[in-house]
Amino acid sequence: MAENISDHSATAEEAPKFGGQSPRTQKVGRVVSDKMEKTVVVAVDYVRRHPLYHKRITRTSKFMAHDEQNECKPGDLVRIEEIKPMSKNKRWVVREVVERGVRV
Repeated sequence: MAENISDHSATAEEAPKFGGQSPRTQKVGRVVSDKMEKTVVVAVDYVRRHPLYHKRITRTSKFMAHDEQNECKPGDLVRIEEIKPMSKNKRWVVREVVERGVRV
């Protein structure tokens, strides 16, 4: 029996990530508001087809995201990641600024 246990060993690629949980959801969107302290509103666009006419329809979802250093400004393209709830409406955190918006 001892050789059977030593024969079966899991590699790093086979091991589940995050303790068996799936990775957290990430989205990319534009910052539309930074009026709050340590919070930004991020608009994420997605495209769907109309069920009958098959026309492309662009929809927008807005998410409140935590921005610890208040570094995001309106127009910035940011990557947000799902986290446990921080407040009534805040369930996302800004992970990185992908692209800076135009400053006027």
